[in-house]
Formats: sequence, C-alpha cells, structure tokens
Amino acid sequence: MPIAMHELGRTGMRVSVLSMGGAALGDMYGTLAPGEAVATVRYGIDQGINLIDTSPYYGMTRSESVLGEALRDGYRERVFLCTKAGRHGANDFDFSAARITASVDESLQRLGTDYVDVLIAHDIEFASDYSLVFDETAKALHRLKESGKCRFIGMSAYPLGILKQAIEQCQLDVIISYAHFTLQNDRLRSDLLPIAEQHGVGVLNASPLSLGLLTQSGPPPWHPASEHLQRAARQAAEWCHAQGIDIARLGMEYCFAERRIASTITGTAKLAELQTNLQALESVPDAQCIAEVRAIFAQSHTLNESWPSGNWKE
Repeated sequence: MPIAMHELGRTGMRVSVLSMGGAALGDMYGTLAPGEAVATVRYGIDQGINLIDTSPYYGMTRSESVLGEALRDGYRERVFLCTKAGRHGANDFDFSAARITASVDESLQRLGTDYVDVLIAHDIEFASDYSLVFDETAKALHRLKESGKCRFIGMSAYPLGILKQAIEQCQLDVIISYAHFTLQNDRLRSDLLPIAEQHGVGVLNASPLSLGLLTQSGPPPWHPASEHLQRAARQAAEWCHAQGIDIARLGMEYCFAERRIASTITGTAKLAELQTNLQALESVPDAQCIAEVRAIFAQSHTLNESWPSGNWKE
C-alpha cells in the first residue's frame, strides 16, 4: 500500500506522512550493529518514505555521516533531506550567522551532498537572545537559501509560543514541533496549526510518542515530564495492554490521522521498529480507545500538560 503524501506548506514538496528522524542513526538510543542504520534507512526509502530529518547534534555529527553513507548509490535523489544548525551539544548552542553558515558547510560535507532541501535552526528556545534568533539567525537562513545551499528554511522548538513568533516574524517555510501532537498533548492543533496555515508554513510533527513517554516500556530516566504525568502515562499504557492494544501504535495512528500535519517524524534505526510504524499507516485509529486514553490523562489533570524547555517562558 503506497504511503500517503501531504503538501509541506507552500514549498511544493509532497512529503510522506511518515518520515524518518536521524537521532537514532547517531547511536543516541543505543549502539547499532555495523550497517544496521544504513539498511534501515534504505528500506524506509524503498517503502516510500521520502523525508529524512537529521542534525549535527545527533550523535555529535555521527548521524549525518551515517546518513551520508546511506544516501549513496542514488538514494539521495529519492528523498527530501532536512538538517539543522545552531545546536552542537547538550548545552552547546550558537545561533550567530557565522556559526550557522559554517555549520551548513560542515553538514553538507558529512551528508555527501551540495544542498539540503530544508535547513532548520535547531531548538531555538535555548538561545540566550531571542531578538538575535528572529533577526540575525533568520537573515542567515535566508542568505543560505538564496545561495542554493538549502531550498527551504525553518526553525524547531518545544514551546509553541516561540514557534508562533518565529512564524510571524521570520518568513519561514517549515517548522518542526515535537511532543505537542500526541495522545496526551495535542495543543499543536489549536495553538499553532491555525497560524501556520495562515502563513503557508509547513508543519512537521516530531516525537509523536513524547520522547518515549507513550510506550509500553515507558520513558527513559532523563525524561523531563513530571512524575504525575509519568504515572498517568503508565496507567494509560497499562489500560491499552489490558485491551490487547499497543499504546505506541495507537499513538502513531492518532498522529497519522491529522491531515494538517504534513509529516510525523519518528526516530528509529531498527528495521523492526520502522516496520511497526509502517504498519500503523495502514490502520484506522480506534476512536473509542483514543477517547479512553485521553480520559485517563484528563482525570489526572495531565491532558495537554507540558514541561519547561530552554529559556523561553510561555
């Protein structure tokens, strides 16, 4: 069954509803066997996925290098490629024009290409000066677009408020939001999609399982959600398990059903996980199950709860 395609804002790009995220390609979720990441990327492309998102931050540049290898032998011409600039480590951010420009040249070398389709300023809520991001950083992105090193530009962040301002002030083509369109938190629908549509900005939804919160195995120890929210997520996962349902698959189905989101980005380098995500594309989400899961969060007063990120204050 062919993967559905959505328009990405006004870019003219038609992107697969499911896209691949590059964090796992950099061994950020465990060390991979030799060749495993390359094989998974190529399998996804062969199945019809045509958008891949990465960053120099993922695996401290390893993700881009692995992806560059995977996109040899004609695979680069079959995908839209997105990378980022501005974040280089857990606490290493530099959104200056000079660093953004240099970062792109470094990324292109690792990726083995002379341009990317989308260039994103990465996690802008961690900037120490937002006026710099909305002025100097934005201008640098536009210059890179004019030079042909990227076709389209955008910004990514967790807080929706800063993305809203970026859309309004920076003449972007694309934004990446994460963990704000999930079974637990779908504020993206009300708080950002309308303004994005108004400005013709394409919306990519990352982390549809909220950084592992909405999985049977539960989130990693570093997860930023409150303990109260994590307890509610465990209760929701247990309820799904009792019904013979995988909460992760239900969560993916829920995201795929929102047509105003151009694509949902999932970070996996393991073939089995990618196959599960592809299978979710072929299913219709069970509205009653979704309602029950969301009711669990509502009853615990954690529906649409988020967490602080960076220096931005909502």
